[in-house]
Amino acid sequence: MNKKALAILMRARMRPNDPSKLALSPLSNEVNQMLSNSQGNQAPHATEDGNEKLNKQRSFEVVRDSMHSAISMNKTEVLDAVLNDFSEGYFSLSFENRRKLLLTLAKEYDLNRTQVRELIKQYLGLQLPGVSGNEAQSGGVEDEGFLSTFYRIERNLRHSLKPVYEVLFERLNTHPGGLKVLTILRADILSILAEENISSLRALDSYLKEKLSTWLSPAALELHQITWDDPASLLEKIVAYEAVHPISNLIDLKRRLGVGRRCFGYFHSAIPGEPLIFIEVALLKAVAQTIQEVLWDHPPILESEATCALFYSISSTQPGLAGINLGKFLIKRVITLVKRDMPHISVFATLSPIPGFMQWLLSKLASQSKLGEAEDISCSSADRSGLTFYENLLEPEEERGLIESSGDFAAGKNGMEIMLNLLTPTSHDWTNSSKLLSAFKPALMRLCARYISPIKLLSIILTK
Repeated sequence: MNKKALAILMRARMRPNDPSKLALSPLSNEVNQMLSNSQGNQAPHATEDGNEKLNKQRSFEVVRDSMHSAISMNKTEVLDAVLNDFSEGYFSLSFENRRKLLLTLAKEYDLNRTQVRELIKQYLGLQLPGVSGNEAQSGGVEDEGFLSTFYRIERNLRHSLKPVYEVLFERLNTHPGGLKVLTILRADILSILAEENISSLRALDSYLKEKLSTWLSPAALELHQITWDDPASLLEKIVAYEAVHPISNLIDLKRRLGVGRRCFGYFHSAIPGEPLIFIEVALLKAVAQTIQEVLWDHPPILESEATCALFYSISSTQPGLAGINLGKFLIKRVITLVKRDMPHISVFATLSPIPGFMQWLLSKLASQSKLGEAEDISCSSADRSGLTFYENLLEPEEERGLIESSGDFAAGKNGMEIMLNLLTPTSHDWTNSSKLLSAFKPALMRLCARYISPIKLLSIILTK
């Protein structure tokens, strides 16, 4: 393994080479255009700009034609070459031309709604066997004749409800490297939809997502334990795609892949050498209370002494697979594997950030404080509870504990106001008070459980 090359890549914080990143940024195109316009005289550059625009238009038309050929062509002997031309051509397009091509695909290669409407009319015009008043006289042969018409129209209707662009997706999926192209296509679609709500493009995304979910079922994926002995190219991708706790250096990477740690990834044969998603696991004596205990645990405990497997980081490497829940299946597979190899581990837990909780809590506290002021609430909790929209987020014991332990750190008419005043300043000196932290913890834990309760918790998954 070329450790020196890996170290250079890590220091440079480079992401793996990804064709999807080519010419994706409209901003970079504008910057390049500005730089070219700032050099030399204007007249020749005006001609060059015109030629460049014409070349881009020709390039778009070539890719569009190759896309049409990939959909409509039936000659299998040349289909691979056409799909290669389309893939390479698509990567060469600018962001704007990719957008234009995807809109063309979504609108011009959608399903034939005229045909669908006609088939529905035919279907609704049929009468079910045995409903026409002569029920007693209807025989099995006549029923079969009626049903054959139903079957035929239903088959035609199912076929007509498939958009034409399904052919492109199906062919790319069976083409070498095509699955990667499909994930890049969907990443671009999601990027466009984040800025514009285009119904035809959203329908295209929904259809492609459904296809990818089928093709990337757990049965089609390979679970692989990633170790220090894997190729440098794979380890570099782990460094680049780690989305939760960035890997700072080679020592950090080696620690995460060494004794007392595990890293597992889901791989697909169509995208070799690159995990679709990977998860990092720490083997501990007990559930860690903070992430620092996991990241700075050195030296780690003996694996034979571990009783807990803590999942502390999970990262997806393909933006085009957003919304396809591979993580749930990966966790289940890893739990099964760990139980088999290390039966002494009986506890499986997660230590994950909860994005949005603080914003939700501050919003709740602020709104209740404003409501309390508007209603001129300065009485007991029992009197407040009679108001329709007012809600005391704290239990009586929690409120009493906050009021008694807040001291000089924050003032307020009630526990919620004290909590709001403690959480909003940029300085958090109160965190040094063990008494106040003890009073804070039960309320925060309960409110956090309330915040995440509508979501299907990971703990539920782990217990199944």
